Amino acid sequence: MSTEATGWSREEMARRVALDIPDGSYVNLGIGIPELVARYVPEGRELVYHTENGLLGMGPSPEEGGGEPELINAGKKRVTALPGAAYFHHADSFTMIRGGHLDLCVLGALQVAGNGDLANWSVGGPDAIPAVGGAMDLVAGVKAIYVVTQHVTKNGDPKLVEACTFPLTGRGIVDRVYTDLAVVDVTAEGFRLVELAPGVDEAYVRERTGAPLLPIREPQPQP
Repeated sequence: MSTEATGWSREEMARRVALDIPDGSYVNLGIGIPELVARYVPEGRELVYHTENGLLGMGPSPEEGGGEPELINAGKKRVTALPGAAYFHHADSFTMIRGGHLDLCVLGALQVAGNGDLANWSVGGPDAIPAVGGAMDLVAGVKAIYVVTQHVTKNGDPKLVEACTFPLTGRGIVDRVYTDLAVVDVTAEGFRLVELAPGVDEAYVRERTGAPLLPIREPQPQP
């Protein structure tokens, strides 16, 4: 077993996700680490944030104790509205989602399978508290799905697995996974390493991944 590695912090994971979001994208950010992504968008790049409770053009969270108590995101946290923001009915918000009008959604996960299946709303136990929210609509209607999560659970169990054992949120919908240890693409052949976090080696990631992991592609020589 490899010695313990630190990898990326939650903030560094969010920053790494932000680097990959194209300028001008319409983006929905999930609760938790995904919410941090908005802090780290590179200078000069403009993204439009959507929240499923009815706001397009969501701005950053206000200072502690500030902001309007009725201006919140889907996670019930206070947010701000940028110039040009629009408010609309909850049903219209989901029409945007289901109609394929959002470019990208960043979500957390309980499990991601090598075929792109996602489980992120329940552990499936009889006493589990369901927390579906808008996730099932988002993964079905948004053009690209990025997952950001710890590579393993608090008990050390892999979150990247051959097949999800928890109830599914969506089938075959995850495009890329960002963890504290690595960036991993979901491909037709399964998980493929894209990038390792500083101080983390490939063997360490493989030991903590519950599915086959293809190596990082070597750069192709230019003709």
